[in-house]
Amino acid sequence: GNADVKYFGRSRRVTLYGVGPDFAEALKMRVASGEFLPQEDPRSARALAVLGSKVAREFFGGDNPLGSRIRVGGERYRVVGVMQSKGQVLGFDLDDTVFIPVGRALEMFNRESLMEIHVTYEPTAPLAEVEQGIKRILVARHGAEDFTVTPQQKMLEVFGTVLDAVTFAVAAIGGISLVVGGVGILTILTIAVAERTAEIGLLRAVGATQRRILLLFLGEAALLAAIGGAAGLLLGWAIALLLALALPALPVHTPWSYAVLAELVAVAVGLAAGVLPARRAARLDPLEALRSE
Repeated sequence: GNADVKYFGRSRRVTLYGVGPDFAEALKMRVASGEFLPQEDPRSARALAVLGSKVAREFFGGDNPLGSRIRVGGERYRVVGVMQSKGQVLGFDLDDTVFIPVGRALEMFNRESLMEIHVTYEPTAPLAEVEQGIKRILVARHGAEDFTVTPQQKMLEVFGTVLDAVTFAVAAIGGISLVVGGVGILTILTIAVAERTAEIGLLRAVGATQRRILLLFLGEAALLAAIGGAAGLLLGWAIALLLALALPALPVHTPWSYAVLAELVAVAVGLAAGVLPARRAARLDPLEALRSE
């Protein structure tokens, strides 16, 4: 859950984790200083807290927080440890977190049972047997199967499916945008050829070859596509920057290699769209073109 954390005039709402002493080991987290929560009876656990690296940095700066008293959700807790930076796990920023004993968290949030249990097992152990063993233990304790066992592999598969769907949707939108942009360039160049017929005839009359006229209009198509692609990239970069400022916990990354590839694809589409108008311009008869004036 979330709770207000206060220390010497500083106050901020922070994600709070009620955990057992083996939580750090289960998630392969390391303690930077001090220690993690000790082995205690969860029903009578002391008011101890372990800070994520970001929380420790914001509240204490370069000072040593060990032994300090902070107020968490209106109660005083003694800081016994600070975690090394872990980053995000399944969308949760473990660096921006305060860890307290599970019994005290249940009392603070007025809950009667745990929300989830993390289980680690040997990589060589068969997953199906591990699941069955967990179910047997919990059913024996609860008297019914009122829980769900979700292996990490299944969670990753779900995330992969969601990401694939998002990727497909974005690709579809991008493809439609390219088609619309190509049609736009085709229309613009077709109109340009019609309006500049006399100019094309004059160029042919003074010695311009069909190839030069063709390259002239293809160059215009490439320039239009490059400008449109660059504008789209700048807009995307600005949106990513705003998201990073508005949602610091959201990982935002701009892969410049993909940006260059997108610009090249835009130019290629522009060239493809400009072929027909350019060929039409190159094939104009100089005399007929000059008469159109």
